[in-house]
Amino acid sequence: VQHHLQEIVVVLTKGLISDQLGFLGIAKELFSIADLQFIRRRRIGRGKIGGKAAGMMLAWKILNLDQSNEEMDLRSRIILPESYFLGADVFYDFMSLNGLHYLHNQKYKTREEIESEYPFVRNAFVGGSFPDDIVERLREILTQVGSHPLIVRSSSLLEDSFGTSFAGKYDSFFCTNQGTPEENLEDLLLAITKVYASAMNPDALSYRRVMGLLDYDERMAILLQEVQGERHGQYFFPTLAGVAFSHNPFRWTPKIRRADGFLRMVWGLGTRAVDRVANDYPRMVALSHPNLRPEVGAAEIRRYSQHFAEVLDLEKNEPQERAVNELLTMDFPSARLLVSVDRDGYLQPPLAYDPSLSPQDLVLTFDNLLTKTQFVPLLKTILKNLNSEFGRAVDVEFTADILPGPQPDFVFHLLQCRPQASHESGQAVEVPTTVSEAATIFTADRLVPHGRVQRIRHVVFVDPQVYANLADETNQLQIARVVGKLNQLLAKKRFILMGPGRWGSSNIDLGVKVTYADIYHTAMLIEIGLSDGGSTPEVSYGTHFFQDLVEAEIYPLALYPGQRDILFNWRFLRGSANALEDLLPDSAAYAECVRVIDVPAVSQGRMLEVIMDGEKGQAIGYLRYYAERDRW
Repeated sequence: VQHHLQEIVVVLTKGLISDQLGFLGIAKELFSIADLQFIRRRRIGRGKIGGKAAGMMLAWKILNLDQSNEEMDLRSRIILPESYFLGADVFYDFMSLNGLHYLHNQKYKTREEIESEYPFVRNAFVGGSFPDDIVERLREILTQVGSHPLIVRSSSLLEDSFGTSFAGKYDSFFCTNQGTPEENLEDLLLAITKVYASAMNPDALSYRRVMGLLDYDERMAILLQEVQGERHGQYFFPTLAGVAFSHNPFRWTPKIRRADGFLRMVWGLGTRAVDRVANDYPRMVALSHPNLRPEVGAAEIRRYSQHFAEVLDLEKNEPQERAVNELLTMDFPSARLLVSVDRDGYLQPPLAYDPSLSPQDLVLTFDNLLTKTQFVPLLKTILKNLNSEFGRAVDVEFTADILPGPQPDFVFHLLQCRPQASHESGQAVEVPTTVSEAATIFTADRLVPHGRVQRIRHVVFVDPQVYANLADETNQLQIARVVGKLNQLLAKKRFILMGPGRWGSSNIDLGVKVTYADIYHTAMLIEIGLSDGGSTPEVSYGTHFFQDLVEAEIYPLALYPGQRDILFNWRFLRGSANALEDLLPDSAAYAECVRVIDVPAVSQGRMLEVIMDGEKGQAIGYLRYYAERDRW
């Protein structure tokens, strides 16, 4: 009867979890009827539990296999958070009950219409009513959970599928859960409606259009989980949180082995590990050599360390951002594994417990954790087993607890697992050494990806110094809108974007505040960090922003014009004729800041080519002639 049993598992999996063929091919060999019963008992309403929940459940099942535990004991170290699933069909029930079916065709409108109407669409969703049976089931769950904080996470049918991760496209919300039962229920229902509304947001719909998924019946399921962490005074947060990749997307030294993986890690809630935030940096770790850093020197390590943490304030009943030096002292459990001590400009490990150390002297380096414990070997084992069973590279979001003892141990809370997007194409590239300085537009030697971008017709250049001197935020936001218009206008051309600091930064002073919908047609996104340090790009590798670039086949590159031995052709970028007014007459007022260079028109028919050798860490952008048939 084995063939009958497998058919039953497949049919139930397609109805309950996912009908994505890549997922089914793995799940049908691993899921048992008992696993499906477990999911069904925790499902609220009908419909699938969505891609994010599906990936988490599949990863948990893989890590409990006998072969996954041969090298290290993972079963006792991997925990699935207390989770509940709001079925995808409830999304339709909600829309029907609130008269929202007229919004189903929103995805077919123009980008401008979608953007302008989204505030009204969102208001139509937020605060809407739910069927009585759904409300009662959620009330029961809140009674079981008590005052433990919750997170309401999107889990759409397409999320985390093979080839389209939808990373960061939909919203998630924390419910601190410290009010009265009715207040907590109201907060939970409100959070769910906000996640539902995000199914219609412009970024998500633009992404679906680009990926050829606009016609798909995309319904939003919800993954409801207890937040992992512990209480520290009035605050609640996990000790460690991060996103780990089984394939390292970049190398800053040839010693690094890509197959050993890569990690972005923070102290506190994991939001800062996957999003680009202002003036802050997660710890980036090459798992093959965890003690090697892209930064050099104590001052640079301190600067590019984590300075703020996301926490839940249980007294104020809300998420908050707090400065690390307000919360982290040597009294914090396992602090000696997390921090280094800044003594007169030198970073040293804390050799012993010293309560006299000032929090201002502590730098979150995680050095002892990464080099003196089993944390890295354990994480590499997890990634290796998931990579093997998925048959491709994966990325995993997690939190982790440190169990104290003479030899600290760890418990990982598995939050998400999905196939990893990759730029790898196997193409051989070699940076030319005979290009004249006059034909060179820029060179780079830090954190270079691997690949070649040819026949670039247009360069959209946002001048970093002019942008920094813009008078007000309104003008800075308008620059992003101009870039978005050019992204549409040049969609069928070969063009690249170059601009200050961090593209897509939440801090508008650090970079142009674009979204996915503003950039997805570009071939490259180049971030320029000036020598004064005011707009130094954060490495985006591993963030949701980076996932967007990879899946849209956009190469990211950071340039540092003030760095020694680096060429940057300001004369070409600032002195070439600006085609902005011809292309966008209504944006001519911004021509000093936004320059559109028609490369063949200003360089005797040549076009721009960018060659990036990720193995050697070298890149060059230079002007070259192409054969006539290839020119346009």
